[in-house]
This record gives sequence, structure tokens and C-alpha cells, in this order.
Amino acid sequence: MRKPAAHLPLAVLVASAAALPCAQAQTPPAGGGKAIYTCTTADGRKLTGDRPIADCNTREQRVLNADGSLRSVLPPSMSIEEKAAKEALDRKLAVERATQADAVRRDRNLVQRFPNEAAHKRARDLALDDVNTATRNSERRLQDLAAERKPLSDEAEFYVGKPLPPKLKLMIDANDAAAEAQRVLIENQKSELVRINRNFDLELARLRRLWAGAAYGSLEAPSKPASH
Repeated sequence: MRKPAAHLPLAVLVASAAALPCAQAQTPPAGGGKAIYTCTTADGRKLTGDRPIADCNTREQRVLNADGSLRSVLPPSMSIEEKAAKEALDRKLAVERATQADAVRRDRNLVQRFPNEAAHKRARDLALDDVNTATRNSERRLQDLAAERKPLSDEAEFYVGKPLPPKLKLMIDANDAAAEAQRVLIENQKSELVRINRNFDLELARLRRLWAGAAYGSLEAPSKPASH
């Protein structure tokens, strides 16, 4: 039968009481205190230290608490080549994210601008009308130049086989140059009509898919951005 503590010698009780705080102080709480780094090198050596171990920069390091429990894991440091590759990948991903965000924004703006096919047709008609008006103006100018050219041609008939007077020649040359410029302008305007219609056709095909429910940014990039 054990004796009650009151029957123990006084010296023993005093010694036990003095030892108790020391024992408690030697056991730090889990997760506290100084970190311990440990790792195994490529050649199999097990290293331990109170700070990251330089010989294990390319190896995983375990970070332990004072009681030996795992606090965290320190991943290997990257080599110069690995760091450069990661930065290149990060840049590539950033560009892809920006491109996708731009595609979403472009499609959203397109639908806001043209909520239905009637709105898109009005925009097409307006763009075509501007070019058609310019073409009609060029054609009228060309007719005016032809009218101005007739009396010059009639006067030039008096000088068949002879040099034209300098003033008459200058007027004829200026008229011919102006007429040629208008003809070139009309051809350019015809090409512009083709371009405008092609852009609107491509845009309408995209809009029809978006109106039908396609997610913004999910469609292929336009083959040529519309400039209307």
C-alpha cells in the first residue's frame, strides 16, 4: 500500500517540487520555438540546421518544430534555367489571360452595339451610303471634267500636226490628270464597298452565334478586325 504524500520525508517533497518547473520548461509547445531544417543531399548525407541548408538548395527541406513535429516543407530553389523557364511561362500565361479578357470584352461590346440584326443592317447601310455618296460625287466630277475637256479638244483640232500653244497644252494636261485621279478614286471606292460588305458579313456571322448563346470570348478570333 502506497504511503500518502504527507508521510514522505520533507526533503523529498521539496526536491520534487523544485524539479517540476524544470521538467515543464524542457518541453516547448508544439509549433513554437526555433525551427529545425533537415534534408538529405543528393549523395545521401542527412543534414540538420537551424536555418535553410545551403547544400540542399536543390533538394526539399523539412522544417520541424523543436518537438520533432513537421512545421512545413521548403521546396527546392530553382536553378537559373528553371527560373527563366518559369518566368517565360508566367509571361505566356499572362498574355493568354489578357487575350482572353480582350476577346470577352470585344464580344460584349459587339453585342451591346448590335443587339439585333436590324441594328447591324442599319450600320451596314450607313457605311455603304457614305462610300456610295463619295462615288457619285466622283462620277459627277468626272462628267464636269469631260464637259470642260470638249472645248479644249475642239481648239486643239486647229493645231493638228503643229505644237499646241503652251497655255492650251497645260489646260489639257491638267484636265486629263484630274480625270484620271477621279477614275482611280472611283475604283478605290468600289474596292472599299467590297471590303465593308465583307467585314459586315463576318461580323454578322459572329453576332448570330453570340445572339444564339455562345459565351463571350469562346469564338475564334475574327479573321480581320472590322474598321467601321
